[in-house]
Amino acid sequence: MSVKYHLYSSEGCHLCEQALKLCMVVLNIQQLDIIDIVNDEGLVELYGVHIPVLERMSDNTKLFWPFSQQDIEKLVK
Repeated sequence: MSVKYHLYSSEGCHLCEQALKLCMVVLNIQQLDIIDIVNDEGLVELYGVHIPVLERMSDNTKLFWPFSQQDIEKLVK
């Protein structure tokens, strides 16, 4: 069973692009859903000033930017 993760981001966000690159070192593409918050007012309200945010869906644990590859590895373990 592969654990699913959400990366909350927005198109054109350079920090989000950096976070995605870090995520792809640790996770495979089937484990990661990239959620663009721009079309969801609730997500904008929750994460607008915090993106990128990586969330482990099994228990809703979140990493708020800035996070490192090591932080992602700890989240995955």
